[in-house]
Amino acid sequence: MTSGTGFQSIADLEDALLRQSYLPQRGLATAVFLSLAIEKPLLLEGEAGVGKTELAKALAQASGARLIRLQCYEGLDVSHAVYEWNYARQLLHIRAAQEGAVDEQELFGPDFLIRRPLLEAITAEEPVVLLIDEIDRADDEFEAFLLEVLSDFQITIPEIGTIEARRRPTVILTSNRTRELHDALKRRCLFHWISHPALEREVEILRLRVPGVSERLAAETASFVAGLRGLDLAKAPGVAETIDWTQALVALGCEELDAAVVEQTLGAVLKYYEDFDLVRDDAVVALIGEARAAAAAAGA
Repeated sequence: MTSGTGFQSIADLEDALLRQSYLPQRGLATAVFLSLAIEKPLLLEGEAGVGKTELAKALAQASGARLIRLQCYEGLDVSHAVYEWNYARQLLHIRAAQEGAVDEQELFGPDFLIRRPLLEAITAEEPVVLLIDEIDRADDEFEAFLLEVLSDFQITIPEIGTIEARRRPTVILTSNRTRELHDALKRRCLFHWISHPALEREVEILRLRVPGVSERLAAETASFVAGLRGLDLAKAPGVAETIDWTQALVALGCEELDAAVVEQTLGAVLKYYEDFDLVRDDAVVALIGEARAAAAAAGA
């Protein structure tokens, strides 16, 4: 079986993503492969920083496709997500027509459209990965508008009619689950939940994404962050924060964790003052001790 972008198997897809420094779990790779094979959108949910957006970027690079990203937010509407009319160009055309410089023509035609991400993806002739990022931040009305795009890969513009996809884009939607998405949207997608990786896999990710990191430092930072996730934090750090922190430690020339450096660099991991207040002094010492023990047990 070959997927829509030419991957021969799940293993083939995993290898292609690995070449882009993205290490997917088998379940995620399977979901992506099936999404490509049956040309169905894939909805990825999980905590912030677990690699949902990075997956779409890596997939675009691995498949040689163009990445088109729509970042969702409260108040997102059709004019920012789909299209709007080029009123300035329409006005210039009207003036030119009045002066006889050009022939009168339909002012609400394709030539006067400004294509936003969704329409750009639908009308693209080359392979496209359409990333609809953080759909949970958009309003219910916009989510309802997406149903036509996700089910039929088409967009209806009242002045023009229905525009169907020339070539179906690969569609990845992400959600941090700040609100529950409607069943109608979920039914149009395959679904996969991305959780925080196991300690061993997070160490692998660090070795892959942070050049020059020692085995010991990768094991200790991954274990330390895993310990943080077990605390009652306002916001548990994701893999993205683990990578950022490890890069910072490598930049400082660290080979292992110590209390002073940890407290000075925690801003790469924690983002809330309340969490800084919780993770200090004795808590830092205890987490470092656990991290060193875990690293030693793993032979790092």
